[in-house]
Amino acid sequence: MIPSVLPTYNRAPLTFVKGEGSWLIEADGRRFLDMGAGIAVNALGHANPDLIAALSEQAGRLWHTSNLYQIPQQQALADKLVDATFADTVFFTNSGTESCELAIKMARKHFHAKGQPERIGIIAFEGSFHGRSHAAIAAAGSEKMTSGFGPRLPGFSHVAWGDHDGLYAAIDDTTAAILIEPVQGEGGIRPLPDQCLKGLRDLCDEKGILLILDEVQCGMGRTGRLFAHEWAGVEPDIMMVAKGIGGGFPLGAVLASESAASGMTAGTHGSTYGGNPLACAVGARVMDIIADPAFLEAVNEKAGRLRQGLEGLVASHPEVFEEVRGSGLMLGLKCKAPNADVVAAAYAELLITVPAADNVIRLLPPLNLSDEDLSEALARLDATATRVETSAGS
Repeated sequence: MIPSVLPTYNRAPLTFVKGEGSWLIEADGRRFLDMGAGIAVNALGHANPDLIAALSEQAGRLWHTSNLYQIPQQQALADKLVDATFADTVFFTNSGTESCELAIKMARKHFHAKGQPERIGIIAFEGSFHGRSHAAIAAAGSEKMTSGFGPRLPGFSHVAWGDHDGLYAAIDDTTAAILIEPVQGEGGIRPLPDQCLKGLRDLCDEKGILLILDEVQCGMGRTGRLFAHEWAGVEPDIMMVAKGIGGGFPLGAVLASESAASGMTAGTHGSTYGGNPLACAVGARVMDIIADPAFLEAVNEKAGRLRQGLEGLVASHPEVFEEVRGSGLMLGLKCKAPNADVVAAAYAELLITVPAADNVIRLLPPLNLSDEDLSEALARLDATATRVETSAGS
């Protein structure tokens, strides 16, 4: 008999009932150190008092009206995002998948409005992940994502990661945009080098096409800048945002330049819940905290300490770990042992990590984790590796 919850997840046998900062409390009382943050969602930890206050205050006033009316909280958050980024305009969604859908629609509509309706092609990259809708899985293109879901949505082509010649060859007169994650998350924590991102920007300018960045996982302070592309000193035309922007409350956004969004007029897109007062009240508080230069400086300091510790673990456990990858507090450990075994061993050490492709485990802690919790995470990872070694030798 099928379970009442559709069985599309291979869930760990853990039931968390409470969160406190960087910690999760299991139903049996065990305290787990959370180095996954809900897959980079709980950017300010669990039960953050500032976010609780923002949510509670708004919840006592107004939850939902729909986008048929002005929403002051939405306007306030949009203004903060426009002031802090390349963007001229923002559309609010509920998730990264919804942001992907709009980003693709916006790119195609941009060229349709310019009298070039043939420009519908989106070039994406091997190993990418952009969500689970039909457009998002077509953008990712992998057999694992698309198998069994009927004909793929047309208009997408794929280039191997790092294949510059292949990228040039993929562009033609029907190309509308290049879509890429500055740091691949699900794909195994693979950062795009700054010079490559600069090259993509130059290529898009040369060919007259749009650059869409998926910063759903790597954005909102995760790499030590508000958004990861800032390290390369470039600006996209369209950017997908979600996860950390809501600090745990479902919220996403598409940020765009005025030119890129020029085709999106009244009636071309919509959302019932997107940009609701609750989500935007929380998102505005998240922005106030994370966009503060002092906060981002602290993220970089913690990231340096964590990376140094992880490099030490690779040296100490060469049969378990191969290398450290990533940027800021979006780090990955490439494993020699099966990453599923490492994740399971970490559970036994009361530590949460997140698996990814290419035999990687992800470390995506709250951006405000304490120095003590950072040190404890390294100690538990050390114990995890020892546990894996012992198991392999038995």
